[in-house]
Amino acid sequence: MVKREPFIPEDFARAVVDLHAAAGRRWLAALPVLIEDCSERWSIAVGQGLGPLSYHYVAAATLADGSPAVLKAGPPTADLAREIAALRCFDGRGAVRLLAANGERGLLLLERLTPGTPLTEIIDAEGDDAATDAAATVMLGLSRAPPPGQDFPLVEAWAGDIPSLRRRLGDGPLPSRLLDQAEDLFAGLIATMAEPVLLHGDLHHGNILRAERAAWLAIDPKGVVGEPAYEAGAVLRSPLPQPGPILARRLDLLAERLRLDRQRLRDWAIAQAVLSACWSVEDHGRGWEPAIACADLLAALR
Repeated sequence: MVKREPFIPEDFARAVVDLHAAAGRRWLAALPVLIEDCSERWSIAVGQGLGPLSYHYVAAATLADGSPAVLKAGPPTADLAREIAALRCFDGRGAVRLLAANGERGLLLLERLTPGTPLTEIIDAEGDDAATDAAATVMLGLSRAPPPGQDFPLVEAWAGDIPSLRRRLGDGPLPSRLLDQAEDLFAGLIATMAEPVLLHGDLHHGNILRAERAAWLAIDPKGVVGEPAYEAGAVLRSPLPQPGPILARRLDLLAERLRLDRQRLRDWAIAQAVLSACWSVEDHGRGWEPAIACADLLAALR
């Protein structure tokens, strides 16, 4: 096997340390050994990193039989363990196929999606309607009953992060009117929630890639249990369309394709956008502005 010292971009290292502090520094220092160990364990050749990197190291890999694959590595966390569990439940239906994993070491071996073009890149070429239609197709392919015996969080648990953050940090930079609205919306939606399913949980355009065995497949699932309408929130806010009428059109198309109530999709998306902003404040103290801008635009729609 060819041994290659991984290149660690400065912005990636900074993001890992921002999120994981001292544990992130230790993981970054141990990454070369982790890659060498999994190369031997899985009989793979690990090539160059695939950027841009966010919070996990991702590299091209080649299986012993010459097939292409992808190695994903990150500090072992409950979130990464849930990603592994979700990919096992999806079993390649609507999502990238998991070939092997070691949750205790934060390692995933995945099929390589070819050409792997993210859905974000077809908006200019084919239009926002085409991208929205592709996202709806992936949502329909992913949705399935929660598997028995799996410990996936409920949407209710995620919603609790808003009042929890307010108790600890106050409203901070976020508009109190939107925080109040998001809490009210979550309460009403959860109380009237339809039959829950296993959801991706972060199905924005960057997490939907063009593939060969299916037109589009999802990557990086969070794994959360809630009603299907919850899933549309990430598609509506990322990337945030300009001007506002495009967002309204995106909402209309999703309601039609998914056969879900438009108002309910909008309300989930507002609450979820504010929740996303809260997470940005908590994790980094920045980067919350696009989610709040989306919540404002959605709140103005009727």
